[in-house]
Amino acid sequence: MVTGNVLAEFDAVIVGLAGVVLLGVGFFFVVILTIANAKLKVEVDPTVEAILKVLPGANCGGCGLAGCSAYAEAVAKDHGLMGKCGPGGEATVQEIAAILGIEAAASAAVRAIVRCAAKEGDKINVTRYGGVETCTEAQMVAGAMGCPYGCLGYGDCVEACAFDALEVVDGLATVNYERCVGCGACVKACSRQLIELLPFKEDPMLVIACSSLDKAKEVRSYCRVGCVGCGVCIKQAPNAFQMEQNLAVIDYENYGRWSDCAKAIEKCPRALMVFVGKERVTMQPAGEAVEAQAD
Repeated sequence: MVTGNVLAEFDAVIVGLAGVVLLGVGFFFVVILTIANAKLKVEVDPTVEAILKVLPGANCGGCGLAGCSAYAEAVAKDHGLMGKCGPGGEATVQEIAAILGIEAAASAAVRAIVRCAAKEGDKINVTRYGGVETCTEAQMVAGAMGCPYGCLGYGDCVEACAFDALEVVDGLATVNYERCVGCGACVKACSRQLIELLPFKEDPMLVIACSSLDKAKEVRSYCRVGCVGCGVCIKQAPNAFQMEQNLAVIDYENYGRWSDCAKAIEKCPRALMVFVGKERVTMQPAGEAVEAQAD
């Protein structure tokens, strides 16, 4: 009986000592970690922290950097980067300017545009593609679509968009401008480089929805709405339009308002001048009557 009591007391002592040892080890590591934290602590610029707080936190990479943290650090050093946050828009620019103690000029919102207007019924001599249904894969197959420049319609851009701002409608990638923030993910995803970012000086914006550089005869062989390089738009509004390799393009540096291009829109023989944006404007082009001028 005595022996049992002695053993019990001995066990209690052992347990107590073990607890003391563990407590001591824990305290030791707390001290070490506290010292290490003080020695290795990286000082964060309060300006960077303030900028990070006003960013939308999308981490979309549209600014060209890895994410919002990297952008906050960059813009704190280079104030010229203030307008690079598409999701934040003008409101974020002004908030960042206030943090930096500077004035920021108003800037146009940047949004995605699709330089193709061909829906399923507009495409001619299309070879049906039966492979993996992605634009990246289809692009590697010759003749997957009659037009070598047009939208393939398999939605790589849709998958890339974190804001659900794109959908494929009747074979054509279509932007929802109520949701588009201009992050640029769709631009990177498009294997045909049809999508680009454009500063919206007004809403809506006039866009020539075609990317074909081919001559009129070739364009007519694969598309009912592609640009045939007739030059009618340039004759009607020479300051707003110019020709680049058989393709009419809008000179946005000299672009005033789309209403200045009304006659060019009406005379265009192809339905490729479209209005994009939140607002809706409809003007009826002249149709095929002028096409003979492009021959």
